[in-house]
Amino acid sequence: MKRAWLVVLALASAPAFAHKPSDSYLTLEPSAAGVQGRWDIALRDLEFALGLDADGDGAITWGELRARSADVSAYALARLALRGDGQPCPAAFKELLVDEHSDGAYAVLRFDARCATVTPRALEVEYRLFADLDPTHRGLLQVVHGGAAQSAVLGPDRPRLELALRETSRWRQFLSYAGEGVWHIWIGIDHVLFLVSLLLPAVLVLRNGSWESAERFRTVFWEVFSVVTAFTVAHSVTLSLAALGVLTLPSRLVESVIALSVILAALNNLWPVVLRRRWLVAFGFGLVHGFGFANVLADLGLPREALLVSLVGFNLGVEAGQLAIVGAFLPAAFLARRRWAYRRLAFTGGSAAIALLAAAWLVERAFDLKLL
Repeated sequence: MKRAWLVVLALASAPAFAHKPSDSYLTLEPSAAGVQGRWDIALRDLEFALGLDADGDGAITWGELRARSADVSAYALARLALRGDGQPCPAAFKELLVDEHSDGAYAVLRFDARCATVTPRALEVEYRLFADLDPTHRGLLQVVHGGAAQSAVLGPDRPRLELALRETSRWRQFLSYAGEGVWHIWIGIDHVLFLVSLLLPAVLVLRNGSWESAERFRTVFWEVFSVVTAFTVAHSVTLSLAALGVLTLPSRLVESVIALSVILAALNNLWPVVLRRRWLVAFGFGLVHGFGFANVLADLGLPREALLVSLVGFNLGVEAGQLAIVGAFLPAAFLARRRWAYRRLAFTGGSAAIALLAAAWLVERAFDLKLL
């Protein structure tokens, strides 16, 4: 963590990431002495809720954040309730620091909570941060106990969770990270739209300069299989390398290239350039998308004692979520391929809309602007 007194935080320089919605990261470590907590909350979210930018210059300095530390801690802790074995565990503020995540600067709130039961067997967490401001906000919870970690996602649709404080098996950690992988591909709209842009022409064939319906589902299936497999292999490789610290790239560069990949894939549907071996395109850009997934995984954290299990679980979760999207899209697209609605609205109109949206992302990410 960077020393907070060295950090000057610019809200204007926090890029908007399409697959990084409003998240916070809550880590709890129960023990006989109580519960130690660390809560990472995005400064852009706190600015929206509390107005931390005192001079209105578009930047939050450490002095401005420190001056409002009491307000930040009171606001956050009033929206978090902990109970051990059904008894309240009141939280007390310790200190406020600053850290950098893949999507910008976060306030780091450290606190202690004392439970009536010295060593509770169950911990209940009630989470309502930003529930009245942002229905999409989620809290990524990690409870570390007995040398193992349990993960969960909290938010307006799931504000309460009770966890048994027991040794967590490798199988539970695998399932937990697999669930995170599924969720992150589903909310990663830029990844999804890249994949959709590659799938849209799969049920069509270009003849004499115009798109015609593909005749056999088997041919379409194997075309999609090659594209999806290439994308999967590519981003699995770079996700693993980046998560293990073997190879990293600047976050802004990665996110900008991901946006560019969506633009090019969508425009290729409107003005075809690459018709054969589209799996090569999927593989090439899939390498970059893997670094994007790695940024998400870095924010979730990989437990050292179960590094491989968690990494494999997250990766397989991403693939499962991806296959669910393909499985829902492909049969419907094949059945609708001869209809005007698919040709004009879904294929042509959809590709144009995807390209325009991705162009806005590219400008945001490359130039640190917020357009959407």
